[in-house]
Formats: sequence, C-alpha cells, structure tokens
Amino acid sequence: MNETDLQLSDGRTLHVYDTGRGEVPVFWNHGTPNLGAPPEPLFAASERLGLRWISFDRPGYGGSTVAPGRTMASVAGDVEQVADALGIDRFAVVGYSGGGSYALGIAAVLGERVRAAVTLAAIAPYGVDGLDWFDGMVASGVASLRAALGGRQVKEAWEASGVEYDPEFTAQDHALFEGPWGWLGKVAGGGLTAGPYGLIDDDVSYVTPWGCDPTTITAPMLLLHGDRDGIIPSSHGRWLAAHCPTAELRSFPADSHFTIVEHADSGLNWLHNLP
Repeated sequence: MNETDLQLSDGRTLHVYDTGRGEVPVFWNHGTPNLGAPPEPLFAASERLGLRWISFDRPGYGGSTVAPGRTMASVAGDVEQVADALGIDRFAVVGYSGGGSYALGIAAVLGERVRAAVTLAAIAPYGVDGLDWFDGMVASGVASLRAALGGRQVKEAWEASGVEYDPEFTAQDHALFEGPWGWLGKVAGGGLTAGPYGLIDDDVSYVTPWGCDPTTITAPMLLLHGDRDGIIPSSHGRWLAAHCPTAELRSFPADSHFTIVEHADSGLNWLHNLP
C-alpha cells in the first residue's frame, strides 16, 4: 500500500492510498466515521479481478485537511485532482454507506471519466419527493441527522454534548465483526482520531444539497442494499433505483447495514464483467 499526502489546488492536503496494482482503477469511498484506507476484505477478489484501489481520507478525517461546507460535488473535485495526479483517466467508483452517496456524486460530476459505480447502502438525497427520508432509521440516527439539519454549529454542539450513537447491532452484525469484516472496526476506530469534523461534515452533507444530481448519472450503477438496514433504510436504495435510469438494485431481505458488505464481492464481479 502506498500512502501519500497530496496538496490540492486550494492548499488543502488529502491523505491518499493506492494499492498500485491492477488494470482497472477503482476509487473507494468510505463510510462515516471511517478512515479512507481501501477495503482489506476485498483485496483477494480485487487481485483476482485485476482491480487497483485508490482512496483518501475525506476532508476532516485522518491526514486530510478539514473542509467546512463540503458536498458530494466538492469531494468529486478532490477525486478529479487525485486521478490527475496519478495519471488516471477513467475509473470506477465503489462506496459503502455514506461513501456510496459520495461515489454517486463523483459519477454525477465527472461524467465520462467514471466507467461504473457500485454502492453498498447508499443514502438518497435529503428532501426529495417520494421518500420519507427518516422512516425506518434507528433512533440515534434520526437524532444525529436532525441535529445536522441545524447546520454545522448545531451539529458540532450535538457531538460535544457527549451523546452516544447506538447503531442497534444485531447478533448477525456481531458475528460479521468476528470475521474478515472486523476490519470495519479498525477504520472506524481511527476515524475520529483527528477530531469530530470528518463526521460532522459528513452528516451535514447528507442533509444538505449535494451540488449535483444523481439522476443524471450516465455510467452503469449497481446498488446493493439490505432490507433490515436501520442506519440507511432500504427505501433509500429503492428511491435511487427508481430515479436513476442506469441503476440496478439488488435487495437482500436478511441483511443489515453491516452484513450487506458480504455481498461486495458480487459487486466487484459485476464491475469486472461490464463491457
């Protein structure tokens, strides 16, 4: 794994990861609150399929400079600078949880540069017609994201209050964490080391305009979502599938927000088999 600090055109720094091998470049977009390291549990599949992982800590996480007010569209601009610095023209995007929404933002903004997008439990834009955005979400998630609706300062105060987030893990989730996908705990553990601003700015970005429109994406899209997801309810995946013309939705009745990652290999196979 190559790790570098890239200085962007506005003077900010992004901490970038690059596995450096593979014929097909794929940008990984991490969840909240995580570091941006590429997904180790998928390395074996990516070696087999010839995929090269590139990623970075989103602004405010790890070694990347905080960027108040960032959006899906502004982070897509960061991806463009990373791709240019690495000499990469076209690439795919993959994202988990909120990172799935950032992956869709990249595809919407960068158009022809994105050959395909795969998401696991992506969030739909807030306030869109035909979606009860909070319906089915765990109580902690509703409270946290309603605080984000008040803006960055309100969300900052919410996080400083000492409130604890309860993801309401299931027995299946705990079993998942005992295996290779225990890696999620590793990247989550380091996600807040640099402070709370990565999480704060993520959550604010989920409830404010993206700065781009996912329904305009022209690249093929595969949306994977578990019907037992209480963090990002499966209605978000259904809304995206219904409104994005190039999207295919695969729903998994028995899977949660966490166990959906066990289907990520199938998403990579789909990506590899595209013409």
